Amino acid sequence: MNLGIRGRSAIVCASSKGLGKACATALAREGVSVTINSRNAEHLAAAAEEIRRETGAVVTEVVGDIAAESTRKALLEACPSPDILVTNNGGPMPGRYQDWDRDAWIAALDANMLAPVLMIGAVVDGMVERGFGRIVNILSAMVKSPLAPMGLSAGARTGLMSFCKGVSREVAPFNVTINNLLPERIDTERQRFMAELAAGMRGQTIEQAYDDIRGSIAARRLGTPAEFGDACAYLCSSQAGFLSGQNLSLDGGTYAGIL
Repeated sequence: MNLGIRGRSAIVCASSKGLGKACATALAREGVSVTINSRNAEHLAAAAEEIRRETGAVVTEVVGDIAAESTRKALLEACPSPDILVTNNGGPMPGRYQDWDRDAWIAALDANMLAPVLMIGAVVDGMVERGFGRIVNILSAMVKSPLAPMGLSAGARTGLMSFCKGVSREVAPFNVTINNLLPERIDTERQRFMAELAAGMRGQTIEQAYDDIRGSIAARRLGTPAEFGDACAYLCSSQAGFLSGQNLSLDGGTYAGIL
């Protein structure tokens, strides 16, 4: 399918690895010029070169933490009028809610709610004026099925989801959509890190931890970053203009609810 976005421009936050990189790659493959971002300059340069080599797309690199105002400003200087914005950031460490103080909560909100909110606020008016915009937030399955140890992440990301639902209704008449992707059990470095944590707590090998993870997924396998990136690209397509304010779970059919 031709997604109708060739020649468009995109900012993809936190995109040197994992899900962010998969989204940037999928968009670049569709002919979108992508501005990618990471705190690690070496990882970012490697990702940019790989995307260029694989897709032939124009790739611009911006080093910095998306939670920092200076990084957000640099992204907007590199891509002043994006047609597409994909927000993303690494999530907080799991833990015990009894141990999280105010500083821990503020850090989680800065990274996983306020940084995306401020990026959206900076680009959405331009999208409305131009009559095209696609905003996709990479959230987490935890916003629909939260677990206490992931409370910092779930709390911040659920706030972002609620904010975006309200904004999506205002901008829908102007062909601007806002949707959320809710990943769970995608085969990334982050998933391996979580498997290593589980293995350590349970006295397992990493292979045993992965077997447990696969057994918890309805599809009995982990998702691939490419599958996730392709889902993002579709939400950014011209064909997806009537799809907005939605939360798309990518979890191999595992979520047990109907809403």
